[in-house]
Amino acid sequence: MIPLAIDPARVSIALAGQGPLAVRRLAQLREGGADPAVYSPEPDGELAALAGDRLFRALPQAGDLDGIGLLYVMGLGPEAEQALAELARRHRVLVNVEDVVPLCDFHSPSVVRRGDLVLTVSTGGRSPTLASLLRQRLEALFPEVWAERLRAVAALRDRRRAEGAAMSEVARESREMIAREGWLP
Repeated sequence: MIPLAIDPARVSIALAGQGPLAVRRLAQLREGGADPAVYSPEPDGELAALAGDRLFRALPQAGDLDGIGLLYVMGLGPEAEQALAELARRHRVLVNVEDVVPLCDFHSPSVVRRGDLVLTVSTGGRSPTLASLLRQRLEALFPEVWAERLRAVAALRDRRRAEGAAMSEVARESREMIAREGWLP
């Protein structure tokens, strides 16, 4: 596995599915800044409300995948999920079929968000339970205050770079600040 962080402002994302897994994945994508198109032939009320005007009450067809970089699929049944995975690949779209590892080009890690600080855990789809337990541990180790800590160290970096400091000097000063504040044991 090669871990990546995707910028949803640069990579278009779509979701095809229904049920609680689709609701959960859509909420996670929104937390990450994505506003995906949602394809669902029979969405429940919660998914329809969350998707809003981005909802299409059908499964995506070939033309719908033009310009899409990532496609999440869930809750559609094995035949529809396999067909969508094959269609996505023919259109050079990376696909993740929830909990069907052989149909996944990528796996989504468990995520802890603290402002712009994003911590992730992945088991490559091998044990979502372990990934979830590790995420819970990270949440305890990195409470909400880390969002402000990142803003503070980023402000130092931005100020020193604007003053013309070399990256090695900025890195040293950042390490000194983190140590002085006692942020890490």
